[in-house]
Amino acid sequence: MERGQGRAGRQGKRRARHHRLSDPLTIRGRFKNMERSRNQHAPAVKHRRKGIYVLPSLFTTASLFAGFYAIVQAMNGNFEHSALAIFIAMVLDALDGRVARLTHTESDFGGQYDSLVDMVSFGLAPALIMYEWALSGLGKLGWLAAFIYVAGAGLRLARFNVQVGSADKRFFIGLSSPSAALLVVGFIWVLHASGVPGRDISLLALAVTILAGVLMVSNIRYRSFKDLDLRGRIPFVSILAVPLAFVLFFLDPPQVLFLVFLGYALSGPFAAVLKFLRPARDKQPERVAKP
Repeated sequence: MERGQGRAGRQGKRRARHHRLSDPLTIRGRFKNMERSRNQHAPAVKHRRKGIYVLPSLFTTASLFAGFYAIVQAMNGNFEHSALAIFIAMVLDALDGRVARLTHTESDFGGQYDSLVDMVSFGLAPALIMYEWALSGLGKLGWLAAFIYVAGAGLRLARFNVQVGSADKRFFIGLSSPSAALLVVGFIWVLHASGVPGRDISLLALAVTILAGVLMVSNIRYRSFKDLDLRGRIPFVSILAVPLAFVLFFLDPPQVLFLVFLGYALSGPFAAVLKFLRPARDKQPERVAKP
């Protein structure tokens, strides 16, 4: 009897304590209800996995090797090989993210590793190649221009990392580091293949290097083409444009690559100027012709 009364007493105390915690009139009850409501209405956060996945990391490591190989070839004076290696690094960099998404192996490690590799392949490597080819004869001005490019790439990658998940995926803010790298090495590839020594156009090379570095840290928007749906219906003209682009590329790879990435680099400022002029044009009063 006493044992049953003791058990009933403990259950009564437990119910009373639960009533006090859930009672909205008590302070502890208010905090408990607020916490419960916050948990119910909190948005579901998608956490990326923290493991190391071999397949996408192999593509990223191959991109790192291509950047390292480009630096070594530039030190040996093989600038065409350096430019081709940077182009291969860009292709591998584009593939590693897609492989990770297709195989559902995206991870925080992969994102951080990819940024570090991009800093080497698209930050350090193009600046060192340009310095070896044209800027070394300018002394301090030459390595300062190369450093501006490296700093621009580092800042661009850091800004991209903090904007992941919050920025509009249709656009890049600032010229992407792979595009800036292809602009620089494409410039080198075209002129070196034409027999033009870098020392003879060192000032033009200086301007291209600084321009690429500044565009990376600018607030100019560039199309990312991530919203391009290749599985949907596309115009018939686009189907013809793809093989035509391949034919042009294999006819003269250096010139085609440089012109493509030069056009892309200039498309951002051109679109920004048009956007700036359009409101001013709309605000002008309409002129009515005199009868």
